[in-house]
Amino acid sequence: MEKASTLSATDFQSKIVPAGIKDYVAIARPDNWLKNIFMLPGMLFAYAYFQTPLDSILFTKIIIGIISTCLIASANYVINEYLDAEFDKFHPLKKKRTAVVRVVNPVIVYSEYAALSIIGLALAYLISVKFLACAALLLIMGIVYNVRPLRSKERVYLDVLSESVNNPIRFALGWFIFTPALGMPESRWDLAWINTFPPSSILLAYWMGGAFLMATKRFAEYRLIGDPDLAGSYRRSFKYYTENSLLISMFFYAITCAFFLGIFLIKNRIEMLVSFPFFALLFSWYLRIGLLKDSPVQGSEKLYTRKYFMIYLLLFGILICSLMFIDLPWLNWLLTNAGNK
Repeated sequence: MEKASTLSATDFQSKIVPAGIKDYVAIARPDNWLKNIFMLPGMLFAYAYFQTPLDSILFTKIIIGIISTCLIASANYVINEYLDAEFDKFHPLKKKRTAVVRVVNPVIVYSEYAALSIIGLALAYLISVKFLACAALLLIMGIVYNVRPLRSKERVYLDVLSESVNNPIRFALGWFIFTPALGMPESRWDLAWINTFPPSSILLAYWMGGAFLMATKRFAEYRLIGDPDLAGSYRRSFKYYTENSLLISMFFYAITCAFFLGIFLIKNRIEMLVSFPFFALLFSWYLRIGLLKDSPVQGSEKLYTRKYFMIYLLLFGILICSLMFIDLPWLNWLLTNAGNK
């Protein structure tokens, strides 16, 4: 059976229809704003670390910070969908995206991108300079990922790493909402200023965890397309991937994530070690879903259909939140005395 590598007749008829207001809203993907939930762990860890007062000022900062991040993310989605249109037509699912089946006006697209970026950065400035720097970095990574000549999404392995780095950026955005306001440091090496940054171990763990999720998504997409040549037309990095290489990379990202996560937990919040088996189960379960035919991990909107996995994810989140504030002294005793026998 011959695989279709171009637009169908129905798609072609739709393509001659100019995009409307709803279409330009759609390419900003407000339905994907839920992905900014990756800010939440940053907020929780920062709150536990700094004991930030829960007042109206903080709640205002949280609302402004979330809106800013959503707008920056939407700016990245706008440029992503517009620049990917020539490639998305080769994907079984993405060929239905607005920029593929509608005629979009580049002036409107770039104006939408500029407006979302400017408003998002302006709101970020209201939080702090550090929050603004992270918001700008999130925007820059969208350019690195999508825009030629960089377009890292076309580079093997770098496509996964350059997209998943948005996870630790979101963690840092959540963290900097809760960090105490400090005056400008006398020196850029001022310890009080430096100590407001999140630990590097959790950022690396967050990055590698995101890389595992992204590599699993790549694996599911590669299997869905089912034709290496067609897959390469959709995403150039797929010309160099195989199912085995993607599986091996997933294993590497998962192991590296666990390593840095362990370092962070032991150094910063030993009670979180209780969650480690549940972390392992979460990764294993996600991998199992990723190996399914036409896997739901290709899109967050499909993953929500895995009812029991989503229930487990909710319970796991409750466990993490609880361990952030519950002290377990016996864990310190166990680790301190384990090597003294």
